[in-house]
Amino acid sequence: MTITRFIPPQRTLMGPGPSDVSPRVLQALSQPTIGHLDPLFVGMMDEVKALLQYAFQTTNAFTIAVSAPGSAGMETCFVNLVSPGDTVIVCRNGVFGDRMRENVERCGATAVMVDDEWGQPVDVSKVEAALKANPDASIVAFVHAETSTGALSDAKALSALARQHDCLTIVDAVTSLGGVPLLVDEWQLDAVYSGSQKCLSCVPGLSPVTFSPRAVERMKTHDGKVQSWFLDQSLVLGYWSGEGKRSYHHTAPVNSLYALHESLLMLQQEGLENAWQRHRDMHELLKAELEALGIEFLVDEAYRLPQLNAVAIPDGADDALVRQRLLNEYNLEIGAGLGALAGKAWRIGLMGYAARKENIALCAKALKDVLG
Repeated sequence: MTITRFIPPQRTLMGPGPSDVSPRVLQALSQPTIGHLDPLFVGMMDEVKALLQYAFQTTNAFTIAVSAPGSAGMETCFVNLVSPGDTVIVCRNGVFGDRMRENVERCGATAVMVDDEWGQPVDVSKVEAALKANPDASIVAFVHAETSTGALSDAKALSALARQHDCLTIVDAVTSLGGVPLLVDEWQLDAVYSGSQKCLSCVPGLSPVTFSPRAVERMKTHDGKVQSWFLDQSLVLGYWSGEGKRSYHHTAPVNSLYALHESLLMLQQEGLENAWQRHRDMHELLKAELEALGIEFLVDEAYRLPQLNAVAIPDGADDALVRQRLLNEYNLEIGAGLGALAGKAWRIGLMGYAARKENIALCAKALKDVLG
């Protein structure tokens, strides 16, 4: 076998992630690599923190990018906040709520499950009942924007309820950050994690996280050593801290952080509210095109994610064949359904740089041609 350079095609990424990456971000990624303890790089890290604070709408001092994808951001929150024997209320209305359960159990804690139908938001009244039935619970974990279904839950109401019962919140904002309102301080969220490859339109492999002062205090009382050395934030913070000399923890993904810096700068230059509005506007355009083709949405409009559109596969359409033709004939990627929606749904992303009129026009034409 002869191996030559790998040169990928130019795809249009309209699946559940990764999303299209802008030329600006790709250019930033290709800049010369410098050391991860270089004073210039350390200065850029401080800017990344400030830009992440803007994106999260928080003043949390502990706001960083974990050097690994969103799944590691999820695990970071759980292993640093959940101790063996704890009781955690876990909201499950899709694939990623179940991954939260998995994390709780691997921490040696008890997960009390609050289940809702796929495509529905988390039912706040069910969470309230679970909290009343489990007064020993110390954390409520939920997915703000469920990537597997395209449903948006009420993070503000869930956080308020958790605080009434003296619980911290762990929040999956992987698909919501930069795409819909996410107000960490105003809503008093405690531990929030996201991913670089969704609405931030950066390359995959980084997970923005932010921890409230309450969450940081809980970290300090964690029972025993954090089970993951790499994700132990008491060790990592010395590298990201702006106070004094940076301590070495690991070799940061230098060029990926260049890219994240650029994508966050683009978000700041556009303005968060403008970015949220752009995602809503592009969703309305896509909605009109899909409905003209007879394609129906799975999630009610009241809690539908504009950036992740879950739609029912039309009767008679071959799921895998349609997606294969879109990829091979139009260089267009859309996502398959996961879990309970496998073979029943497509997930069409309009995240970050992908939320553009030309992408919607391509998607509509391609689906019309392929579906006949």
